[in-house]
Amino acid sequence: MELSDNKLSGKIKALAESYEKELRRYLGPNHYNDLQSALRLGHRAVALKLETLDMAAIHEQALLQQIQPVDTPAAVRVKMLKLATMFFAEAITPLEEGHRGAIEFNNTLSQINEELNRRTLDLAKSNQQLKKEITKRKIVEKTLMESKQQTVELLEQSRLLQTQLQMLSRNILRAQEDERKRISRELHDVVVQLLTGINVQLTILKNESLVSTKELSRKISDAQRLVVKSVDIVHRFARELRPAVLDDLGLMPALHTFMKSFMKETGVRASLTAFNGLEKLSNTKRTVIYRVIQEALTNVARHAHASRVDVYIEKLPSAVSIRIKDDGKGFDLKKLLRAKKIKHLGVLGMRERVEMVRGTFKIESALEQGTTILIQIPFRNGIKKKACI
Repeated sequence: MELSDNKLSGKIKALAESYEKELRRYLGPNHYNDLQSALRLGHRAVALKLETLDMAAIHEQALLQQIQPVDTPAAVRVKMLKLATMFFAEAITPLEEGHRGAIEFNNTLSQINEELNRRTLDLAKSNQQLKKEITKRKIVEKTLMESKQQTVELLEQSRLLQTQLQMLSRNILRAQEDERKRISRELHDVVVQLLTGINVQLTILKNESLVSTKELSRKISDAQRLVVKSVDIVHRFARELRPAVLDDLGLMPALHTFMKSFMKETGVRASLTAFNGLEKLSNTKRTVIYRVIQEALTNVARHAHASRVDVYIEKLPSAVSIRIKDDGKGFDLKKLLRAKKIKHLGVLGMRERVEMVRGTFKIESALEQGTTILIQIPFRNGIKKKACI
């Protein structure tokens, strides 16, 4: 939150300090089931004209202060996260009143918390296993040195993944805000102007009672063209946010529609080969498949300089296999993995979507040899396999 008004910035800082104080009291050992303080903080945020994302940033900073110690038991962290979620949900209630997306936001927040809880438990188990392994390898000095080197590499990978995940979260927030700004700007600059033009045309028709039939017909046609253009723009916004055909007709029609539009806009040839029965997958998995293919083809158009991309969706005994191959320039995969900053959601975004449904994600690429993305999504939710890139 960067504000030029120092006085307002001070009030926001005071709100953040009050939020951290009330959250600490709510999560403390003398916890009491009273969320009035959270509600009051929400009303203060409304008075400061803050958005939900601003409150989310304040909440994240306050929550990190409470669960920062690494020796905090996993069960305690899970309980604190659940209580903190309740506190945050109450605090943003005044901001979310009247918002159509309140229900979807709460569902998304629950999914994120469930994923965070699961990863916390996985991390605790991994830490226990690592401690046992280190204890065993202390017996022999040579083995200890090998273990030390291996541990350093694992820690480096862990830090890299943590940095990438943090960057991904920030990029998601920025992308959401940029998308809102873009839609708002286009609605204001394009649709509003078109509707104003329609209104002007209708006003002229109303005031010119003696206009000729030919002139009347021409002006009506002009107004109709403006209406059709406005409708097309609104439809385009709707398709970008959530393609209606995915919900109404299913995954395959939605993919065919997207790839047809993709070829028309980019000039890149695209083919799709799939098996019957994809519609039997859950809505969440069908959405993941659509979004991953959409993101992969968008990356091909932006970065690969390819002339062709092929998508294969095959049925395995226990999973759906997706292979996306392009004939583009490729890239250095090791250099991408070592990068400290990720400028685009791209690879991390696709991997996160696949991991949400307990799938596996892999990329094969080399300079001047194109890129292949390999994905497997299980028919049933089982034990999650490690995703790699």
